[in-house]
Amino acid sequence: MEIRIKDINQIRSAARQFIDGMPAGKVFAFYGKMGAGKTTFIKAICEEMGVDDVITSPTFAIVNEYETAEAETIYHFDFYRIKKLDEVYDMGYEEYFYSGNLCFIEWPELIEDLLPDDATKVTIEEAEDGSRVITF
Repeated sequence: MEIRIKDINQIRSAARQFIDGMPAGKVFAFYGKMGAGKTTFIKAICEEMGVDDVITSPTFAIVNEYETAEAETIYHFDFYRIKKLDEVYDMGYEEYFYSGNLCFIEWPELIEDLLPDDATKVTIEEAEDGSRVITF
């Protein structure tokens, strides 16, 4: 599926499209360059799912936990600062990835070998006109 976001005002409707088209899996690996909009898009998805918490990139915490309006848990990961896989093992990644809860992962290329086989690859690219193209 492909979603195009022409400007930031369309992000919530794009997030709704994403939610409506999400495959059955629970782990979503978001690929994109620095500044492509991974955190912004994940934030919009969480907001569309009824998360009232402040949604920020878990750059230093590695993982943030949010609760939706339906009391479902969402885990938001940012592996940008991971230096070695041991850090991911030490945090008990399996408990998150195989919990049955939604997991949104930024910088999954740094932990690719640990991703579940059914993880959905989501790519966010900036087009020449500044719009974003999301494919999954």
